[in-house]
Amino acid sequence: MRTPALLAMLASLVAPAAGIAADSLMQAAQAQFKPIPAQPPALPGNPASPARVELGKMLFFDPRLSASHTISCNSCHNVGLAGVDVAEKSIGHKWQKGGRNSPTVFNAVFNTAQFWDGRAKDLEEQAGGPMVNPIEMASPKEHVTEQLRGIPGYVAAFKAAFPGEASPVTLANAQKAIAVFEATLITPNAPFDRYLKGDAAALNANQTAGLKLFMDKGCAACHNGINVGGGRYAPFGIVEKPGAELLPADDKGRFAVTKTAGDEYVFKVPTLRNIELTAPYFHTGRSWDLRQAVGVMASSQLGLPVTDDEARKIVAFLEALTGDQPKIVYPVLPPSVATTPRPQP
Repeated sequence: MRTPALLAMLASLVAPAAGIAADSLMQAAQAQFKPIPAQPPALPGNPASPARVELGKMLFFDPRLSASHTISCNSCHNVGLAGVDVAEKSIGHKWQKGGRNSPTVFNAVFNTAQFWDGRAKDLEEQAGGPMVNPIEMASPKEHVTEQLRGIPGYVAAFKAAFPGEASPVTLANAQKAIAVFEATLITPNAPFDRYLKGDAAALNANQTAGLKLFMDKGCAACHNGINVGGGRYAPFGIVEKPGAELLPADDKGRFAVTKTAGDEYVFKVPTLRNIELTAPYFHTGRSWDLRQAVGVMASSQLGLPVTDDEARKIVAFLEALTGDQPKIVYPVLPPSVATTPRPQP
């Protein structure tokens, strides 16, 4: 049942903005969006240090955090592929497929919460989920600590990253280290960032027209802020439900977390940063064409059809959201020894 409050929220999401005059477009954009900073933000209660970031990088790339010793965080969030794995659904333990498309880890530090349903409040909490998930990395909580303590190089690295702790090799500290590394995976200096800082020439004519359409049609009601998304939840199919291939009936989104009827088929609004690099799209990963995805969102969320020319211009704007990709040197991981726990079948 749709309550008055829910109806008001839906109206705010689908109502297109009043037409923005060309000469005030930059000011309107600056009010809705913010550029990505050049430096990663600090994480509350989890101070970064070179030793902690380096430990987090090693853990991010280490497949020994998985039961089979074949899957790492980077398997599903490949830093060479804009933080995704270019698959509809990721492959996990014993070739099982996950339930949803893996969202990008790039700029995830700016999201209001993590995962499509927001079940993790921050990067630290998110980092622990896949390690112990039986479909993903399938390592029981106690095994993660046992595995790390069985690698002498990690014992030294944890001591350097968490000085003063008597027993620093813990799952909780592994999550902290991974989180501070992931917080460095930001992509500043996109053309749109330069535009927001006052450089009108940073966007070409098609991108500028696309930005105006993006705002005039109401896309920015959900896709706003520093991440052009990632800051709120919204129903998928506000005006018109997409087909079952994009919105399967058995995945009710945030409802699985809150058990609140109003959260059925509600998902975290994804970031559009680097969107041209992160196909396939939607939580099902069933759309491989960015122009098609724009059309789906226009009809399903806004009830506003877009012409081919409008879709082309909006996509041109979305391509201006691609920033400088992180330059990551693949870490040399500490070796296993004779007493290191072996892979599990």
